Amino acid sequence: MAKNDLDPETQALIDWCSEVEALFVAAGATLAEARAHIEEQAEWFTDQFYEGLSPEEAAKAALND
Repeated sequence: MAKNDLDPETQALIDWCSEVEALFVAAGATLAEARAHIEEQAEWFTDQFYEGLSPEEAAKAALND
């Protein structure tokens, strides 16, 4: 599936997760660690997205757990 085949909501979620990933890397995680954590906790991150948390708020919550 090409990027432009995604519905806008799915693309927004992917973009949001990419921002969270970048924040994890900025906090000291490797890119692989950041991606693995988001994949392992995909349901939690999806919930945070739909609850309206910013990527910064979600990253902070995840890092504080």
